[in-house]
Amino acid sequence: MYAVIETGGKQYHVEVGTELEVELLEVETGQSITLDRVLLVADGETAAVGRPIVENATVTADVLGETRGEKVVSFKYRPKARSRVTKGHRQDLIRLRISDIVLNGKSAAADVRAAQEVARAQREKVQEAARLQAAADADLAAKLADQAPKAVATPAAAGPKAAAVAKGAPKAKAAAKDAAAEAPKKTRTTKKDG
Repeated sequence: MYAVIETGGKQYHVEVGTELEVELLEVETGQSITLDRVLLVADGETAAVGRPIVENATVTADVLGETRGEKVVSFKYRPKARSRVTKGHRQDLIRLRISDIVLNGKSAAADVRAAQEVARAQREKVQEAARLQAAADADLAAKLADQAPKAVATPAAAGPKAAAVAKGAPKAKAAAKDAAAEAPKKTRTTKKDG
C-alpha cells in the first residue's frame, strides 16, 4: 500500500518505512504526527483518488529530527545600472519516517508485519531443513570413513606400473626442456635503406 500526501505545498509518494524531509512543522523530535492531506491511496489493484483529498484516509509518521536543506543562491543582475544582488537561503526541514497508512480502517503497517512474520517463519523452516541435512551428511561421511580401507600413499604400493610412471615423470620433464632448447629460434631481420 502506498499513498501520495501533501505537506508544505509539495506532494510526496510514501510507503510504510519511507523516510523523507518536509518543510518544518510545529512538532518535537520523537513525537508522532498524523498527516490528513492524503491525495491518493493505492493498495494492489484498488486505488482511492481524492477530490481533493481521500475521505477516511490518514498517514501517520514519526518525527526523527530537524535539519536544513542545501543552500540556494539567487543572483540578480541589471546591466548598465551597476546593480548586483546576491541572496542565499537554506530551508528548515524536518525528517519523518512513515509508520502507517490507514484507509477505511485497513492498516498498511499490519500488512507489513504479517508479511514479515511469514518471511521469518519460512526463513526458520529453511534453516532447520539445512541443519538437518548437514547432520545427515556428517553421519554419512562418518560411516563412509569407517568403511573405506586405509589408502597407501606410496606409488610402489599401488602397483609396478604406477611406480614406473612416477619414476619416469622427472625424465619426461627434462626431455621436454631439452627439446624446447634445441628448437631453432626465429629472428627478425630488418632491411635498412641504403
